[in-house]
Amino acid sequence: MVRTKTSEGRAEVLEQVPPEADVRLGRRIRAARLERKLGLSDVAQRAGISVGALSQIERGISSLRVRVLWPLAAALGVEPHSLLAESQEDGGDLYVVRAAHRKDIPVRSEGIHKELLSPPGSVLTGLLVSVDPDCGTGHSYSHAGHEFGIVRKGQVELTIDSVVYLLKAGDSFAFKSTLEHSFRNRGKERCEIVWINTAKPNEIANGA
Repeated sequence: MVRTKTSEGRAEVLEQVPPEADVRLGRRIRAARLERKLGLSDVAQRAGISVGALSQIERGISSLRVRVLWPLAAALGVEPHSLLAESQEDGGDLYVVRAAHRKDIPVRSEGIHKELLSPPGSVLTGLLVSVDPDCGTGHSYSHAGHEFGIVRKGQVELTIDSVVYLLKAGDSFAFKSTLEHSFRNRGKERCEIVWINTAKPNEIANGA
């Protein structure tokens, strides 16, 4: 909500327009839910979030965070990247993603930007993660699957199962996603990481 004043001095409330990427993502999630004849409460309970939070995500007025993406995909019985993938217009391909046609992932965290590197048919979720100085995840999180990454630029402080690692350009990592993990850029320049994740809905649902 944004409050302004009219020329007569009366308070006027204006609705903020949700980002288009959030709106499109919300529509895909709602379509997937309705296609499976599932109610809001059913999906919210399976994903471990509130009905209100799911409703806001579907309406595009709340951004979907990474830690919610995997359990929500599991609740819908779909691959996580299928919720993020756009149509195959503008140079899209089943096996290739052109640099000029990467899709931004509408997941907003403090100073973090993510681009989807993997094509729609991939069983892996490849991301280009950019982290501004002194920014990162707010707290540790976990989900099913495995992760691999390599730092392309700058440095990042990666915490895995309470162990802190300072990684610089050229350093790489791999770990099971069920371990609590978080990351933060402690450097003075923007950090870039190629981050690859693999997770199946049934693994997420079973807590593997």
